[in-house]
Amino acid sequence: MQQRTLGTTGPQVSALGLGCMGMSALYGHADRGESIATIHAALDAGITLLDTGDFYGMGHNEMLIGEALRSAGANREKALLSVKFGALRGPDGGWLGYDGRPAAVKNFAAYSLQRLGTDHIDVYRIARLDPAVPIEETVGAIAELVQAGYVRHIGLSEVGAETIRRAAAVAPITDLQIEYSLITRGIEEQILPVCRELGIGITAYGVLSRGLISGHWSREARPAPDDFRTLSPRFSGANLEHNLDLVDALRKIAEAKGVSVAQIAIARVLARGEDIVPLVGARRRDRLTEALGALEVTLSAADLSAIEKAVPPGAAAGERYPAAQMSSLDSER
Repeated sequence: MQQRTLGTTGPQVSALGLGCMGMSALYGHADRGESIATIHAALDAGITLLDTGDFYGMGHNEMLIGEALRSAGANREKALLSVKFGALRGPDGGWLGYDGRPAAVKNFAAYSLQRLGTDHIDVYRIARLDPAVPIEETVGAIAELVQAGYVRHIGLSEVGAETIRRAAAVAPITDLQIEYSLITRGIEEQILPVCRELGIGITAYGVLSRGLISGHWSREARPAPDDFRTLSPRFSGANLEHNLDLVDALRKIAEAKGVSVAQIAIARVLARGEDIVPLVGARRRDRLTEALGALEVTLSAADLSAIEKAVPPGAAAGERYPAAQMSSLDSER
């Protein structure tokens, strides 16, 4: 397994990480046994970075990962856990905002440690900036957890350049987790340059845009009522038609290289720099195997030029989240 380092202060991790959210929430039903088998297969293949959030399935995802790690044998010690916190949920699953107060940070961490069955979290980050709490206070609380041995490294998630600078002035920041894909490239303007200036790595989620550019989504697909994509602007109406036209253009390039659409989309993110670690949201072993194949794809200058021509910056139709969720993203301000 190829290795990359998270920033200048972070750990060495596998070049691909496994995003586990879909095993518990937001994409419809997931098979528990297959999810655990997929985590085991990822560890067997050399993937070391497992990403979750304490609000994924209201704790379900952390308990699932904990169960998988208890039965992972020697691979357990290789796993590095990246955890997001701060999103508030109601009993009905509704979203109630974010809490970045220092006392809340430590409370969230206590529950995560218990559910995961571990004595420390490798990278800990607030999922979204709490507008009522200065980032300095939130990061300061995580730094105290680092000093106490409960957390190894501090991360950020979906914040903009100014917030990144303010956070880095308080304590070393290992990485920024943010959506980054062929059709979501906003970080290239300001956020990525600032992270590189400060020695902060990128863990890129949504590299297949929630399946939209995986090559497996069709115009006839009908997601389940509890699937996030029923509300996603990029998956609706004329936006979907336009975006799948982009996928068709990408497919021609992939077929010419003898690889899948998903593999070329992941490979393009990998090619953007050694400081970027894509998180693949596979929840089945076959999808994991396909994603791992991206590590063997080498993109030439001609390939990259063809990809750029097929899917230029800003080509996607529709925002990446519904309006209410977009308004909570410090990274989009």
